[in-house]
Amino acid sequence: MADQFLAAAIEEARAGLAEGGIPIGSVLVLDGEIVGRGHNRRVQRGSAILHAEMDCLENAGRLKGADYRRAVLYSTLSPCDMCSGTALLYGIPKVVIGENRTFQGPEDYVRSRGVQLEIVDDPECVRLMEEFIAARPELWNEDIGV
Repeated sequence: MADQFLAAAIEEARAGLAEGGIPIGSVLVLDGEIVGRGHNRRVQRGSAILHAEMDCLENAGRLKGADYRRAVLYSTLSPCDMCSGTALLYGIPKVVIGENRTFQGPEDYVRSRGVQLEIVDDPECVRLMEEFIAARPELWNEDIGV
């Protein structure tokens, strides 16, 4: 069973799917509280960059550097280069990843930069992505720049 924060990210992923978007969700946790949540909104907003993690961080608003350095970023899917880079830029020390079977971002590089990655391999995260990729491969390929 997913922990409460990954469960919140999964809720976000389901919300994105219900809106006609890609089912990836994210939450930012600071001192045991969710301070930002979001989901992939590229389709809904016609955006080039609103992946779940970017939406989550945007919704968290401006935080102090010290806040990011004690935060945990949760994502239902392994963060891509863009989202991983944002986590690195702000010094987020830990990323909890729901699954990395359907897509794997630059995990080795992120680890080499000192970020702790926890791969949960959550079956609901895997199911959401496998079903979406099978149903909408063209949209998925667009999202990952293929």
